Amino acid sequence: MTEIEIGRAKRARRVFSFDDVAVVPSRRTRDPEDVSVSWKIDAFTFEIPFLAAPMDSVMSPETAIEFGRFGGLGVLDLEGLWTRYDDPAPLLAEIADLPAKQATARLQEIYREPIRGELIKARLQQIREAGVPVAGALSPQRTQQFSAAVLAAGTDLFVIRGSTVSAEHVSKTQEPLNLKRFIYELDVPVIVGGAATYTAALHLMRTGAAGVLVGFGGGAASATRRVLGIHAPMATAVADVAGARRDYLDESGGRYVQVIADGGVGTSGDIVKAVASGADAVMIGAALARATDAPGRGWHWGAESRHGRLPRGNRVHVGQVASMERILFGPSDEADGTSNLVGALRHSMATTGYSDLKEFQRAEMIVNPATTTNH
Repeated sequence: MTEIEIGRAKRARRVFSFDDVAVVPSRRTRDPEDVSVSWKIDAFTFEIPFLAAPMDSVMSPETAIEFGRFGGLGVLDLEGLWTRYDDPAPLLAEIADLPAKQATARLQEIYREPIRGELIKARLQQIREAGVPVAGALSPQRTQQFSAAVLAAGTDLFVIRGSTVSAEHVSKTQEPLNLKRFIYELDVPVIVGGAATYTAALHLMRTGAAGVLVGFGGGAASATRRVLGIHAPMATAVADVAGARRDYLDESGGRYVQVIADGGVGTSGDIVKAVASGADAVMIGAALARATDAPGRGWHWGAESRHGRLPRGNRVHVGQVASMERILFGPSDEADGTSNLVGALRHSMATTGYSDLKEFQRAEMIVNPATTTNH
């Protein structure tokens, strides 16, 4: 571990983002068609290692169904517009047309509408009736309140997602979520996060979670670093949590917890480096918000953007690149890493000689020399 001195009373660890690192080709190459990018969590196997982020600009019940048919896992935000309004389409159109100076205030106003348990059930049942795996996400603050409605709808996987989620939350004003007891009492696998350090991730794994989200989510739509001064360079964060996964595997006698990169994976190259750093799968938001069939109509925002007291995100214009299918599988007509995400991952794995995702986690990586010089 390399530390540098900030001042006489403080030292800091040197860490790396995906922009700071790269994957190195090996002596062996493979045919891309011989490479497997399938991903398994608990009893579920997915053809592609992608979860669609639970953000209203990315996932509606319809796009969650579409994403599921493409072989991924669409996660619906159960605190979003689809569980507050019978028909959110006019509001989505309004959000897309808002002037920049009015966007945050209007988002806060729109999301003050109460969440309705019957809409949670209806939206999840709509996805289930389509015959694809069902997943919904709640924040830690809302999990106890609405988890019964989620389970009654018959969800397959349950996601507890926040900017930072800990196994031990301390509060003097309300009873915190007992994560370990909650997961133990559920009949479905739980994915929880974000976590950005070895210690935080190890504690989350000990709660019984099936997967841990690495990062703070939000990606292009988040301003957490500017507002709170908190940041998690993702290459280091994923590698640290992968280390926690390895140690917990030994500690637990063989229980493997999935590591899922969540944030900072806006292009195919970022996805490749996330897996090479140790991720089993990737949660993608901005990459899918660029789809012509995404609910956000070329705009992207997350839960941080609508916070009633301290917004920590922005509505970001990401544009529209192609259909969801072309973004995932191509063909691509731009060399910018925004389309054919699956093809790029396959090609990188084939170029470096690895046949599946677990093997690819062992790929050699280098640090950009300019990064170490600048530090």
